[in-house]
Amino acid sequence: MTPAFFDCSRRVKLRVTGADAARFLNGQLTNDLRKAAATSAIQASILNAKGKLSAHVFVSVDNDGAFLLDADSQLREELPARLERYIIADDVQVEDVTDQFSILHFLGERPAVATLSRTVASERFGSAGWDFWSPRAPEAELRQPFSERFVFCDDVCAETFRIERGIPRWGRELTNEIIPVEANLEASSIDYEKGCYIGQEVISRMKMSGQTNKRLCGLVSISGAPLTADMRLTSQTEAGKDAGWITSATNSDRLGSEIALGYVKRGFNETGTHLLAGEVPVQVTPLPFV
Repeated sequence: MTPAFFDCSRRVKLRVTGADAARFLNGQLTNDLRKAAATSAIQASILNAKGKLSAHVFVSVDNDGAFLLDADSQLREELPARLERYIIADDVQVEDVTDQFSILHFLGERPAVATLSRTVASERFGSAGWDFWSPRAPEAELRQPFSERFVFCDDVCAETFRIERGIPRWGRELTNEIIPVEANLEASSIDYEKGCYIGQEVISRMKMSGQTNKRLCGLVSISGAPLTADMRLTSQTEAGKDAGWITSATNSDRLGSEIALGYVKRGFNETGTHLLAGEVPVQVTPLPFV
């Protein structure tokens, strides 16, 4: 199978520097910043005091020791403002470098090609992959050197692939009303052994209780009828009882099914549970989709 690559250049990119940068960021992130390196990125969430998401980011270190954060393009204004709000007397500078860099992401255990670009291991789709950071270039020029050996996955392809992999996306599964544990970000982006950060009390309390009010789940259309984002989920056994909502949906040629991601409330999110999405019967399934 020919390996695939993705263009992530539209993501917002911030460079954080200063004598207090490491201490400051560690007080903002759910993951331990010490795990980030020049050759590998970590995932982390940035929360408000109620434990709800302000952003989900990838963090690495550049060759000068500065921290590079990248996040969904929708957060270009919101993310730097959120960080700067907590810089009081700290020696910390946050610079927007979005327009300075392009990012291509390749699936695979090792770098796909030899390149002079900065190469960073990252798991953007729930499996091993690599980011190539390079000076910003036009799309055609950026992708051309790789087009003969790799299959480019455009926006439509990438959206289907991330739904199949159960990867939450900002503006869909990830919003300011979601707690990261609900979005299945616990294993990839939360370190329970690190020091304090904003929102930690809520996250720790959820870990102790072992319960969430809702959970991001996979959904499969039983009848084959299409599913759409924002469809409400209801119980089949308790007529009309609200069970959650769909956040993203697609037709998967690989799986031969109409599939969706959605938040399903406690009591309805066991694997195999049958629900209604509008009038369409669906079944709750584990993520990622097999």
